[in-house]
Amino acid sequence: MVWSFAWKNIGKFTLWSILVVACYSVLKTYGVNIGIPFLPISTIGIAVAFYVGFKNSQSYDRFWEGRKIWGGIVNYSRTWANQVLSFVSNLHTTEKVSGDELKEIHRDLVYRHIAWVNALRIQLRRTTMLDRKNLSYVPDFQLANDRDCTEHISNFLSNEEYTEVISKANGATHIVKNQGQALKELRERKLVDEFYHMQMMSTLEEFYNLQGMCERIKNTPFPRQYAYFSSLFVWIFVVLLPFGLVEEFEKIADGEVVWLTIPFSILISWIFTTIEIVGDNSEDPFENYVNDVPMTAISRTIEIDLREMLGETELPPKVEPVEDILL
Repeated sequence: MVWSFAWKNIGKFTLWSILVVACYSVLKTYGVNIGIPFLPISTIGIAVAFYVGFKNSQSYDRFWEGRKIWGGIVNYSRTWANQVLSFVSNLHTTEKVSGDELKEIHRDLVYRHIAWVNALRIQLRRTTMLDRKNLSYVPDFQLANDRDCTEHISNFLSNEEYTEVISKANGATHIVKNQGQALKELRERKLVDEFYHMQMMSTLEEFYNLQGMCERIKNTPFPRQYAYFSSLFVWIFVVLLPFGLVEEFEKIADGEVVWLTIPFSILISWIFTTIEIVGDNSEDPFENYVNDVPMTAISRTIEIDLREMLGETELPPKVEPVEDILL
């Protein structure tokens, strides 16, 4: 995997360092020295390292915030299912509801929430970052179920509700709205106590908060001045590096090991560009790239947990890594 990402840059570094060493050796015979003192280059390298380090720290913060948000979605999803099973009952109503009807109500509320989780995941994976050409080397799995939401949403909603939700610009928002309407109807039927109703509405409010946090990361790209100049500074350093190394290796063993400029230049250049790539790859944690938040696996975990709480036994399998990548 590393080689599939690195081979193009390594090829460029190899050709460039060979060209610099060859030109240095040839021009030296004519008394022309194209070497550069290493001190200014090392100063540039230190400055670039600080700049890239700052960028990568901020990029990782975006990824980690996204992962914490989805951890919150997992926790509140379990809370919601527990509230549905515990609070929605016929203890406070004169309209005695049969056990089967009560189970159907529980199932609808829990299934609608599973539909919300999947709808949110699918919406977040709709690529909106139009200037992410620098990530062309990162494979996009083009998962059919994450581009066409028919299976992962329609299975948990009625046909009528699915048709309504899928026509909206933000389907996940309308699913939570429908949950609120369902709770209102249950409250009117006295199947939910007033205090319990307030608690469940508070949980729905938290779902909106978590969704909004995800959308804030999704719709606010990493500041492009940091991303652009970080890449520019790294490549300036990479271009200048062989000119400094060749001068240093010329001082060793009367220039007999000047060829060591090539492997060391390749290694140092690869390290710097890889650090830059790591930052780029962490900027947008919901784009369905290799190292993004594994929302498919998290959504499946939520589905399994909630359906098991309903007493179901025929559960889907956990999402397994594909070529060591958890989607």
